[in-house]
Amino acid sequence: MTPQQQAAQAGQGAAEAAEFVGRFNDAILFPLIALLSGIAFLFFIYGSAVYIFNADNDAARADGKKHIMYGLIGLTVMVSAYAILTLAANTFGLGQQLDCAATPGASGCGSAFTLPNPPQFPNP
Repeated sequence: MTPQQQAAQAGQGAAEAAEFVGRFNDAILFPLIALLSGIAFLFFIYGSAVYIFNADNDAARADGKKHIMYGLIGLTVMVSAYAILTLAANTFGLGQQLDCAATPGASGCGSAFTLPNPPQFPNP
């Protein structure tokens, strides 16, 4: 197999990998982060309501404080996970591929999934 054929196969594999990562993020990972963030927010709201409506009961207020704290921890973890995933995608050069996978007709997406020209090696 010639180096040009190997580079073409590697370029096709890279494009397929980028497409898979984009679909995985759009279909599973980011919706899961949004769902868990929503659950953490609801936990926080529930804890706040328990804390406010049971102002005269110390045990219920302590329970409300726990729910508020767990909700804030959950939100912090989810925001951090989203930030880390976005940072990793942009660091490894997948930012443009992820944007172009979502909207393939956008400007600048024509060459998003192609590798630059491989070096030409002389035939022995």
